[in-house]
Amino acid sequence: MEINYVNSVFEQMTLEEKIAQLIQLTRDFYQADSKKVSLTGPMDEMGINKAVVHNSGSVINAIGARDVIKIQREHLKNNRLGIPLLFMGDIVHGYRTIFPVPLAIGCSWDMDLAEASAAIAAREASAAGLHVTFAPMVDLVRDPRWGRVMESTGEDPYLNSLFARAFVRGFQGSQLNDNTRVVACVKHFAAYGAPEGGRDYNTVDMSERQLRESYLPAYKAALDEGCEMVMTSFNTVDGIPVTGNTHLLRDILRGEWGFDGVLISDWGSVKELIPHGVAVDESEAANKAMQAGVDIEMMTPCYVNNLKELVENGALDETLIDEAVLRILNLKHKLGLFENPYRGADEKLEQEILLCEPHRQAARELAAKSCVLLKNENVLPLQKHQKIALIGPFAQNSDILGPWSIYGSQTEAVQLYDGLKGKVDPSQLFAAKGCDIQTGTHEQVEEAVQTAREADVIVLALGENSEMSGEAGSRADIRLPNVQLELIAKLKQLNKPMVAVLFNGRPLDLHGVIENVDSILEAWFPGTEGGSAIADILFGDTNPSGRLTMSFPYSVGQIPVYYNHFNTGRPKNAPQAQERYVSQYLDIPNEPLFPFGFGLSYTTFSYGEVNLSAEYVTEEEPLIVSVEVTNTGRVEGEEVIQLYIRDMVGSVVRPLKELKGFQKISLRPGETKNIEFRITVDQLSYYHPDLQYKSDLGAFSVFVGPNSRDVSALRFELRNSSSDCSAK
Repeated sequence: MEINYVNSVFEQMTLEEKIAQLIQLTRDFYQADSKKVSLTGPMDEMGINKAVVHNSGSVINAIGARDVIKIQREHLKNNRLGIPLLFMGDIVHGYRTIFPVPLAIGCSWDMDLAEASAAIAAREASAAGLHVTFAPMVDLVRDPRWGRVMESTGEDPYLNSLFARAFVRGFQGSQLNDNTRVVACVKHFAAYGAPEGGRDYNTVDMSERQLRESYLPAYKAALDEGCEMVMTSFNTVDGIPVTGNTHLLRDILRGEWGFDGVLISDWGSVKELIPHGVAVDESEAANKAMQAGVDIEMMTPCYVNNLKELVENGALDETLIDEAVLRILNLKHKLGLFENPYRGADEKLEQEILLCEPHRQAARELAAKSCVLLKNENVLPLQKHQKIALIGPFAQNSDILGPWSIYGSQTEAVQLYDGLKGKVDPSQLFAAKGCDIQTGTHEQVEEAVQTAREADVIVLALGENSEMSGEAGSRADIRLPNVQLELIAKLKQLNKPMVAVLFNGRPLDLHGVIENVDSILEAWFPGTEGGSAIADILFGDTNPSGRLTMSFPYSVGQIPVYYNHFNTGRPKNAPQAQERYVSQYLDIPNEPLFPFGFGLSYTTFSYGEVNLSAEYVTEEEPLIVSVEVTNTGRVEGEEVIQLYIRDMVGSVVRPLKELKGFQKISLRPGETKNIEFRITVDQLSYYHPDLQYKSDLGAFSVFVGPNSRDVSALRFELRNSSSDCSAK
């Protein structure tokens, strides 16, 4: 169907019909023809009528092909011009087959698996009738108190950008009219991941230079990959809520970046301009959001109740509404909805592919790749002849899917107990709860102690329930609940080897855990196949290869703690530093407990001498960094070789390290590989005080190692040409 058909439909639309295209409603509003459902309550609450529903443009969170087909069919009967609905949903880390939460996926450092997970989610979601997913979430995160860190892939802009691209490729594929794909909606634009105090929806205040350098790159990467939609964030930036922030949405997103896709508000955020204090009423909120460039208003009626009057009284140019409507219609055209309004919705296919075996196997592989071994004092892998006591609130708990798994089912998740049961004789596996997530009884503890007495090794299954992280899941105390710490202390008295498996959506303060157990496996919320994947690791059938993409704090008092921070004028470890008058805490280290990039393996790797192909890099001559890496252990394993760079002197203070490259390789015992990285001038550029993106001549350090802390360093220079020896 040609684009001129879209224009033909558009030209027939009344102003009221155009404005109705801009509202998104939940599925409940589309049950008006059912005798069992009354819409009076919801419509009255929002102040809208049936005409608005009949002319509306999109639906959020309809469930299943049958539901979608029914809603679309009835809608087309009631819509004068036969304009189909867009069906959208939060398919963040899987539709029915649930993959690990995105923070865990980040720890895989595997773009191919990330892309595959999104493609599977798209295939399942499209068969269920959905057209758009509100993902990927690419907000850079540095504060684990914020519950939504589980939706991000971490604290590094370069790595987040690579994952953003991978997820967009997986969701959208190469053609949107492919009925096995869905539209990606990158969120939350912008800087939602930096709320003050780690408190959700809270203020964000930073310089524009920091915004551009650290927080914007991943959104831009998603758009460069072809992402068709963007969602605004709830927070303020520079004192202006994003949903009404013309500088962010019009000047940067649409102006500088040339984004001409659909921009949608987050739930209710247009009307929230009122409590933010930048709009006196819904009319002003609607005007500010439309002026800023927001096309779709999610679940508030500011647009439909006020835009017409704003146009009629001259406060709003109708062309802004026209532009928004055309963007929505063009997206529907790209999806092929005018030709086939039911698109991929297929009840039979839905039954065949949802949670099918190949999808479950993919989820199991990614879950295993996402787990990070944080500590191991010769206890893991477990031996199949050992008697194992599985103790803790997650021993036989299906709450392992994590937040934003709304289309999945906990009843379909593989519990840790079931995963272990598949590895050993049932007579060797004992289980006890020990306590609940946040409460416990003396009887539970005593049962756990008696169970543990019979075992050779104790596996503790500990963590947060899914409601303790995710949206509105901010926590000031990010230790495990006290009842779980008390359980660990009690079992420690048995003097048996102990392994802690952690289920959680954020980096934790591990005091009370790390000093009392022999091994720690960070499993995050691992998804549908979590129990099987963790069992594979615990018994050594899979060698852990995950590496942290968000630092674990030594204490909550350090937060925000992240690897790519600035130096101070009085750094603690500088030569001739004073004992007291330096930048330090008196009671805890400056450094995190576990740094960005960290993760252990069941084998060991040695790094040879790092070599540079020259002493300098120029525009014409890149620099090659090489190092030999050897598997010095007894089993095959994967290593993530990481390259960091520091600009030693800049126009503004530069981070101590910045990730600029990595390679994930597999090595057999005794095998050596030579790894090479290419450094170009573009990798040395940054935003200067005037916001120009460029590099400076002079000295740089390059670091290579297995994580951001344990690295070897060399110096090189950036020159204008090979004969230019100028320095800063």
